[in-house]
Amino acid sequence: MNVAGTREEIDKHRRRLVIKLTLVVVAMFGFGYLLIPLYNAFCSITGLNGKPSSSAVSATQAKAVKIDTNRTVSVEFIATVNSDLPWEFKSEVYKVSMHPGEIVKANFYVHNLENQAVVGRAIPSISPGLAAKHLHKTECFCFTEQTLQANESREMPVVFYIDPDLPEAYSNMILSYTFYKANT
Repeated sequence: MNVAGTREEIDKHRRRLVIKLTLVVVAMFGFGYLLIPLYNAFCSITGLNGKPSSSAVSATQAKAVKIDTNRTVSVEFIATVNSDLPWEFKSEVYKVSMHPGEIVKANFYVHNLENQAVVGRAIPSISPGLAAKHLHKTECFCFTEQTLQANESREMPVVFYIDPDLPEAYSNMILSYTFYKANT
């Protein structure tokens, strides 16, 4: 009789353990599922990790910004392609020197190496991350997916300015784009 009572206690303990472990698995799945949107929201709010705002600034807003001719900021361009995308991608120039508030146009070139149409999406990154909120784009190929026909080449401009409120500590920035194959 004592063995049966012990057996029931063991079964009850096992059921509680299975329920607890199931809840842990569900919580881990939920956390993993929400991690990317939470991270993106955090980076968008704080400007950390070089994640710029994905919205464009109007040309009228950009022209209204006063140019700070007392400072020069150097912006370096990096263009890369994910290995799943059969494209060549490069910037026209390696680096530009500009005054905060000055509107600059930088051209990038892309070429589809496939014998069929391919859709790509450019993901921007700005370094140092804390300076990302000070770089504003009025025009960028990164705002939309890009479809290139078989063996098509294209020039893609980026028009931007750096906010004169950029802290003095930042005199060099990197604007990097990585093209990925779009999941259409």
